[in-house]
Amino acid sequence: MSQDEIPDDIRRFIHTSISSVPLLEAMILMRNAASTYWGPQALASRLYIPEVKAGGLLLELQSAGFVKAPIAGESGYRFSPVTEELADMCSRLAEIYARHMVEVTHIIHSKVDKRAQQFADAFKWRRD
Repeated sequence: MSQDEIPDDIRRFIHTSISSVPLLEAMILMRNAASTYWGPQALASRLYIPEVKAGGLLLELQSAGFVKAPIAGESGYRFSPVTEELADMCSRLAEIYARHMVEVTHIIHSKVDKRAQQFADAFKWRRD
């Protein structure tokens, strides 16, 4: 499967909901252990990232509706998408990523590269 062969709905989902590869990998890790409660330290150790970054990923996952924040008596965040449709998209993306990691990461990076270029273009000197 080439980058162009990734289904359009998955491609749109990546563009609208997945800001980085670490976010995708955190979502997949939490999805694969849906009954596990995750705190920043546990997530950081599994993804080999700083704890502060892991904490930011958990907040981003929560605001996107992928995970539930801890409530009284719970020790961390838990994978629990807000809708069945979102849960289905997460599952489909996880399956595609497992088989086509390079293609998916290229989609994520092309989105990031495009935003960086747009930001840089805003500062180009233009003669009027």
